[in-house]
Amino acid sequence: MTQRTQKANLHVADPLVRFIEDDVLPGTGIAPQTFWNGLSDLVATYGPRNAEALQRREDLQGQIDTWHQDHRGDAFEAEAYRAFLREIGYLVDEGPAFEIGTTGVDPEIASIPGPQLVVPIMNARFALNAANARWGSLYDALYGTDALGDLPQGKGYDAERGARAIAWGRQHLDAVAPLASMSWAEVDRLSVEGGILTPQLADQGQFAGYSGSGDSLTVLLRVNGLLIEIEVDPRGEIGQQDRAGISDIRLESAVSTIMDCEDSVAAVDAEDKVLGYSNWLGLMRGDLTEEVTKNGETFTRALKGDRSFTTPDGGEMTVKGRSLMLVRNVGHLMTTPAVLDDDGNEIGEGLVDAMCTVTIALHDLQKTDGARNSTTGSVYVVKPKMHGPEEVKLTDDIFAHVEKVLGLQPNTVKLGIMDEERRTSVNLAECIRAAKDRVAFINTGFLDRTGDEIHTSMEAGPMIPKGEMKNAPWIKAYEDRNVDIGLACGLRGRAQIGKGMWAMPDRMEEMLEAKIGHPRAGATCAWVPSPTAATLHATHYHHVDVLDLQEKLAEGGPRGALDDLLTIPVAKGRNWSEDEITREIENNAQGILGYVVRWVDQGIGCSKVPDINDVGLMEDRATCRISSQALANWLLHDVVDEARMMDTMQKMAAVVDRQNEGDPAYTPMAPDFDGAAFQAACDLVFKGRVQPSGYTEPVLHRWRQKAKGD
Repeated sequence: MTQRTQKANLHVADPLVRFIEDDVLPGTGIAPQTFWNGLSDLVATYGPRNAEALQRREDLQGQIDTWHQDHRGDAFEAEAYRAFLREIGYLVDEGPAFEIGTTGVDPEIASIPGPQLVVPIMNARFALNAANARWGSLYDALYGTDALGDLPQGKGYDAERGARAIAWGRQHLDAVAPLASMSWAEVDRLSVEGGILTPQLADQGQFAGYSGSGDSLTVLLRVNGLLIEIEVDPRGEIGQQDRAGISDIRLESAVSTIMDCEDSVAAVDAEDKVLGYSNWLGLMRGDLTEEVTKNGETFTRALKGDRSFTTPDGGEMTVKGRSLMLVRNVGHLMTTPAVLDDDGNEIGEGLVDAMCTVTIALHDLQKTDGARNSTTGSVYVVKPKMHGPEEVKLTDDIFAHVEKVLGLQPNTVKLGIMDEERRTSVNLAECIRAAKDRVAFINTGFLDRTGDEIHTSMEAGPMIPKGEMKNAPWIKAYEDRNVDIGLACGLRGRAQIGKGMWAMPDRMEEMLEAKIGHPRAGATCAWVPSPTAATLHATHYHHVDVLDLQEKLAEGGPRGALDDLLTIPVAKGRNWSEDEITREIENNAQGILGYVVRWVDQGIGCSKVPDINDVGLMEDRATCRISSQALANWLLHDVVDEARMMDTMQKMAAVVDRQNEGDPAYTPMAPDFDGAAFQAACDLVFKGRVQPSGYTEPVLHRWRQKAKGD
């Protein structure tokens, strides 16, 4: 039984009370009574509005379901459909042109395009690795992955493979920071004399700074806003085989990182929330550490500090050692047992997140010395799963309340809008307008957006297979419109415009080929699955001047059409083959089970899960949402019946059991199929049609709490 203490009109789980009063508030100038009264007022004021927003979602979904049922079998008429959505208020009128008024934004958000990491805040080691991924070794990233076309063999250092990595690095420098009179491969010696780099660059403006001299020299180059660090050390294993003694090329990599309280975590009670919040506190104070054992050695991992370099004119520059950290709160849907109201009801988890994560960030805002997260005095909160302008306005008002309670200047909290729900996509400009003075980030999220696409139009007919969604007309319109609307609303130079995740962390050669498409689309950041991937993806931003490209895109006008965005991906007149059906339902079922079994049984919210072909894919609740909604849709429209689906779930459970044989903490699902994880996966499929907006959280939280005995 959870022990609680009354605070104002709330009943708060004791672990959260102790954490807030003993760890968070000391040193902030915020008294406990101020904090708890502020949270209580937040719940009283915005809890009802939150409930109204959720009811509005359900009402609109009911009207859309009825419309599709009434028009089933009719030829689709885009004009009539658009008029219907406008009539019910799903599609709102767009107001006059405007530009955001966001100020006080850090350069990592405003003017430095680059890779972005998203990591589960409950895992301190992952959080530290991500924060420290501001810098990464290009040589290590090339040597240790398949980026060179193959994987390293054996345990010792392979000099031939090292030479290939060095050659790749030199070719990259030739392409993005060429020398005036030779190739980087021909350089015998680097030196800096009188602020001049020798040999000289073709563009001397790319020489940003240096430290040291002679055989212990570090040279900084700047390409499209990102720094490249060339280290000279002929005494090391790599430098010895290099004609110029260059021991490494280090790249500014993960410019920003989202510390995630939402899709990638499994936080279902007060203890889980406190774990996540405590890691965020350590990051904001700068004192988070973690004991790590690697190759038989144990050491303490901590946040890296800033470094100083000399500029060409003899001045001093500080180079940040860590990613700029944003925090992703949960959406408006879920409640948390960590805090109850006077009637014993759980309060909105998003309200608790808003109050706690911003209060914790005071430790960064109030620093007078040492490394800071935000040098401009801002807090960056990403808010997911908002449906339309009213919900963005609700979020804006919630953070205005938090700012008032904590004595912060208005719009200290900067807002990230996840464009991952259909009602947000079709009304994106008005969503941005609803928080125009605090918006610092928008992005496209193919995964949740596809889940909502299926759920919103669930009654329209059977959807095309998951693998075909990326070629559907709505996707291209979605990706193009997001950038174009962001630019039209003045985000260039003030806010990030982001793109989604590369989901295959072991396929770096493929990522190098494909992911350059994100900066070429005009995105200032894009998600990658690891620090290594961030270093490799950084090379794309050396090739593409995103800010210059954005200026040209803005001059070209809008690309994606609203009617294309509203084109429903129904498989019209499709005659499904048995092989096609089997392949699709097995792939989706295996993905759901592989993810859910770790979520429910072990509390792992995001991990690399082998797919049906044993290819490791990064899975979180968004990927699970697609798969579960896809299967629920095919069940509804009789592409497959319940008996066949259950047979498939059981067959794939055995496959997942085999894939996890090496995990001593794993509990097999077969042959009894009566565990919490298998039942949760089945609920996601067989009850997927009635889940709110098709979200997986209600099912996963309920079964995880049962597995924990809460």
